[in-house]
Amino acid sequence: MAEQVRSTPGTSTGSDYLAARQLKAGSASWVLLAGLGVAYVISGDYAGWHFGLAQGGWGGLAIAAVLMAVMYACMVLGLAEMSSALPAAGGGYTFARVAMGPWGGFATGAAILLEYAVAPAAIATFIGGYVESLGLFGITDGWWVYLACYVLFVGIHLLGVGEALKATFVIAAIALAGLVLFAIGAVGSFDAANLTDIPVTDAAGASPLLPLGLVGVWASFPFAIWFFLAVEGVPLAAEEARDPARAVPRGIIVAMAILAVSAAAVLVLGPGAQGALGLSTSENPLVSALEAGSGGSTWISTTVNYIGLLGLIASFFSIIYAYSRQTFALSRAGYLPRALSKTNGRKAPTLALIIPGAIGFVLAAFGNGDILINLAVFGATLSYVLMMVAHQVLRIRNPDMPRPYRTPGGRVTTGVALVLALAAVVATFLVDVVAALCALGAFAVLMAWFGFYSRHHLVAAAPDEEFAALAAAEEEVR
Repeated sequence: MAEQVRSTPGTSTGSDYLAARQLKAGSASWVLLAGLGVAYVISGDYAGWHFGLAQGGWGGLAIAAVLMAVMYACMVLGLAEMSSALPAAGGGYTFARVAMGPWGGFATGAAILLEYAVAPAAIATFIGGYVESLGLFGITDGWWVYLACYVLFVGIHLLGVGEALKATFVIAAIALAGLVLFAIGAVGSFDAANLTDIPVTDAAGASPLLPLGLVGVWASFPFAIWFFLAVEGVPLAAEEARDPARAVPRGIIVAMAILAVSAAAVLVLGPGAQGALGLSTSENPLVSALEAGSGGSTWISTTVNYIGLLGLIASFFSIIYAYSRQTFALSRAGYLPRALSKTNGRKAPTLALIIPGAIGFVLAAFGNGDILINLAVFGATLSYVLMMVAHQVLRIRNPDMPRPYRTPGGRVTTGVALVLALAAVVATFLVDVVAALCALGAFAVLMAWFGFYSRHHLVAAAPDEEFAALAAAEEEVR
């Protein structure tokens, strides 16, 4: 039976407590949620994925991308079911909390928080690279860009969720248009021979298609994940959605379908236009591919360059939303300091936006893009493992829980995602063992905080805890 939770003695956790920690309900339709899901990820098409070419060659990255697309598709179907049954701002943390108790819930929330705190920092470094390559504002030192991004976009989020999601939707739509323009420009320069121009090594199973061997496929997982990373954040908007039981599943599934198409386009056309070897070290892969194919800068490459900057901003902007809602949910339930979940007059969680943003700025200022990707992917894949375990447990322990949407294939579907997620966790150590160990260390610190302090100060009245209490009661009745 799930562990029971008590509020801290002498602490007000009733209506006044929750009244100061309310989000703005009914602000997002399923269309806005689909746009949010695309916006979370769209920067991954513009930069980041191409580092995988150096790990596995085009063939290795392509196989990894197919496997990770399968993982995400299966996971999204599982998340759609759980979000329809448990619509709360905690997303994956809420699902795991109900299924596996406070320890499992916080472990999942901590992994997600690690992902969402680091991913914007990685994206900020790419934004800095784009700004410098375009010669905007005469900036040659990226930290000014990182600071401006965090200050500006955190500030917009403080204005309220409706305004933030509408802005995200518009930027994501423009970024998708940029990918269409890229495809038009690159298709004429495509040469299949360019896909296999990386020299073949003596690794086991090496060939022109897999120049770094079979292990290169596995090492490419973290960069293939960059095509889809953070789409699982759509359920974090559940408390702000209209009819969340329907809107969240529809939004996340539509977003995943769009992202699968865009990933396939850039993975084939980018290396096919420039060559996998040259693209693997590019600072600006889509623009680099267009310029290599046409012999220099064109109006298409320049336009894609500017739109690419918008694509990066779309993901940066939307993942700020994600980390704030995950921080808000964990804080409201007492897992993190409760001050982090207080909302302002526009129902935006002020400190949950500002404090993780400050941490992300420091990471961006002192880190670099590929290492930050590995840190974010470690947190992401660990959370995927735990969320898929949660789906399995909920199906077994709470078979009668109302589920407006049910995962096709049930536990088999999420079982496939679970196996692939476990492989992806290990892959982060293949790419950079030091970065993966740093991520593991940060996760351990968060778990120590929970073990020594916050598990004794949880808030039973929080929605996530009430979901868990109800599920435990239903299990006892059975």
